[in-house]
Amino acid sequence: MHYRRTFHIGLLALTLTTLFLNTTPIALAATAVTADTQTTRVVSAADAFLATLTAAQKKAASFAYTDAAQRARWSNFPTGIFQRQGLRWGDLSAVQRTSLIKLLGTVLSADGLAMVKQQMNADDVLKASGGLGNLTFGSDQYFVAFLGTPSGTSPWMLQFGGHHLALNATVVGPNITLAPSLTGGQPIKATENGRAVVIVQKVPQEVKDSYAMLSSLSPAQKARAVISNTRIDLVLGPGKDGKTLQPEGLPASAMTAAQETQFLALIKDRLGILNDNDLAAKMTSVTQNIDKTYFAWYGPATAAGVSYYRVTGPTVLIEFSPQQLGGDPSNHLHNMYRDPTNDYGAAWTK
Repeated sequence: MHYRRTFHIGLLALTLTTLFLNTTPIALAATAVTADTQTTRVVSAADAFLATLTAAQKKAASFAYTDAAQRARWSNFPTGIFQRQGLRWGDLSAVQRTSLIKLLGTVLSADGLAMVKQQMNADDVLKASGGLGNLTFGSDQYFVAFLGTPSGTSPWMLQFGGHHLALNATVVGPNITLAPSLTGGQPIKATENGRAVVIVQKVPQEVKDSYAMLSSLSPAQKARAVISNTRIDLVLGPGKDGKTLQPEGLPASAMTAAQETQFLALIKDRLGILNDNDLAAKMTSVTQNIDKTYFAWYGPATAAGVSYYRVTGPTVLIEFSPQQLGGDPSNHLHNMYRDPTNDYGAAWTK
């Protein structure tokens, strides 16, 4: 049975009309872009950070915008398995670190910046626990890089990441996207002084909302949403640029209005690390395409935080992938966000 709200038909008609009537302006947008207030703040913060660097540091952090190898040089793996390039957090002074955090805070939301700090802290906790073999963990092993020159009119990109974190922020005039970006962390929670603490606090909300989404489904809906009782790994993780996935699971068109609201909240949990201005534009696109967006579940349907789930829509792909390594799948996560139409701002730079 399908539950559709009447205004979806109007939204679909409006979307189709926009696509047919605005072909030329979309094509021109890549060659005639001007920064808005948000991008101007980001560019200013980027310039301020670059001004703190020595000539050698600036050279280490700078790449051509057309450098395809650097654009794809991100991973969930730690140093020792994967070698990042750019400027290492551990090689920055206190002043430079403060300036970089300010830059990240203009690109991200307050929650997004907190998530970055918490994931870096989680890697320090992992390092203190002894880590794994000869691999190198810790916040010192996070890198920043720029592809192109920060600008309000020409495309450029900011990369920041390390173990379990890869932020790829592409800036084109008034538009900023984080697609593709990898988040997650290890450990998500730990015991300190005999007390359980949550280190990466963004994760519990997503776990809660994803399980609430699953639990809200009727038996017939759940039969469509649950693809397998076995958890899987990322399908479109690092090294999978340019690949696509066919939607599977339960479409929002088969959800009630209340379930659809829950579904949008779940999507926003992940996309909400982006600053409010650019998040609003992204969520508008997601909402317009919600009827064609699917929810799929792989793993036990009786527990939260230990199963893989996926959101697949015309302009959004989200994966949540718990990992067995370490013993507790809920404490080691590989999570992805992509935009099938606009990874690395491709739609804006054609």
